[in-house]
Amino acid sequence: MTVGSDGWLDAARRVPSPNFDARPGRTAVELVVIHNISLPPGVYGGGHVARLFTNALDPDADPFFAQISAARVSAHLLIERAGTTTQFVSFADRAWHAGASAFEGRTGCNDFSIGIEIEGTDFESFTDAQYAALNSALDALLLAYPITALRGHSDIAHDRKTDPGPFFDWRRIAIPSSVSVPSA
Repeated sequence: MTVGSDGWLDAARRVPSPNFDARPGRTAVELVVIHNISLPPGVYGGGHVARLFTNALDPDADPFFAQISAARVSAHLLIERAGTTTQFVSFADRAWHAGASAFEGRTGCNDFSIGIEIEGTDFESFTDAQYAALNSALDALLLAYPITALRGHSDIAHDRKTDPGPFFDWRRIAIPSSVSVPSA
């Protein structure tokens, strides 16, 4: 995988989301935020995450969808259970994934981060294929951007979020020691 000059991964499926905007000024991408998602909660596949990120989620398809269908959110990447990687927003742009957040005294993490959703929950292990796809994407991102840290959503939004959850194995992330990660 490589990141093109347009901020898109060459090996990822592209499903452009309207839920993004420009990063402020010349803000460098320095942080990768790992999330987990399943729609409805605990259910995998079905394309519901892509529909959420493209504002096409049917509120009548599931009672949970009625609660979230008006949300305008996105992530840069989604890695499904089989390792399929879909990109929704160019890395050059600001995806709307972190919400109210702070990292090392800086607020508004969307400004300087890349958001990666891993299909899963706080209550189940992630797959080998997902770790392989995540490591491949991280390799490409580390070559393209001055990333200094990798964190979970829970690390930057302590009071609101729990993802990627206790079953995410930080020891399976293969990145250089110059990039900080939470202790396993």
